[in-house]
Amino acid sequence: MSDAPAYRIEDLAHLSGATVRTIRAYQDRGLLPRPERRGRANIYTDSHLARLRQISDLLDRGYGLSSIKELLEAYDSGRGLGGILGLVAEVDGPWTDEEAGRISRAELDARFGGIPDEAAVTEAVELGVLEPVPGDEDSFLVPSPQELAVAVELHAAGVPLSAISGHLRELRGQVEHIASRFLEFTTEHVFARYLRGAHQPSEADAAEAASLVRRLRPLAQQTVDAELARAMRLLAVRQLRQHLASAEQPEGRSESRSVAVPEETMRAVAGLVGEERVAEFFVLAAEREVQARKLDALTSSGPPPVNLDERG
Repeated sequence: MSDAPAYRIEDLAHLSGATVRTIRAYQDRGLLPRPERRGRANIYTDSHLARLRQISDLLDRGYGLSSIKELLEAYDSGRGLGGILGLVAEVDGPWTDEEAGRISRAELDARFGGIPDEAAVTEAVELGVLEPVPGDEDSFLVPSPQELAVAVELHAAGVPLSAISGHLRELRGQVEHIASRFLEFTTEHVFARYLRGAHQPSEADAAEAASLVRRLRPLAQQTVDAELARAMRLLAVRQLRQHLASAEQPEGRSESRSVAVPEETMRAVAGLVGEERVAEFFVLAAEREVQARKLDALTSSGPPPVNLDERG
């Protein structure tokens, strides 16, 4: 008789948190080894308990039962789970250094002008900006204090809460598209070699892929930050110029017009003055042409006629 702990199926269910029915289903699917037969009793050991905890952990990470079976078979054959789980941990880990916070309902109301707005709070919860605290109706978890701080500043500047939430919904859809494209791009050019074939990557491949995830993780945000800064500078200058031009326009005149410019001309101008000054170049060039034509008109018309009544 072995000195290792022996469990009946009911004991195993209690220790693992799984139900008896689930344990039997795992056995039928080949995820869990059959129990040892001792006389008329089925006996489970710590190896069964460890296997149930592995399955539970992989389910929590989003794996399906068929994938779990393949992973466990790899583990049993000596290939190991360390690399795979390390890769999963890297992907599942936080993609920002920001730490979640907590805010009371009174503090939340105070930061948004002191007037409770149930509709706005409900919408913030739907968007995930706020998360209810179980058992505490007067507090919320704040996954991104930075995002909440932006909303506070926009509201203080005069933006209605409904407009802020609408803008966030639109922005979130666009950012998710950017994230999706970045993942497609890196998968195609970086991670495809680790995903070849129908089987899970080897231990070494998984460890190398996890290292790459750590290196590439900040690149998406750095790229978006740089491009957003460039676009904001370009568009803010352009919008400010349009507003200034419209303020100088006589009443009743058109504020702006769209003019088609050949792509080759746009590239040539951008090469001369830079992408961010293309619009300014066309405005100044047009003004110079208008002034030149006024001068041509003055010089081509000759001197003004002499008024005979004013001659002495």
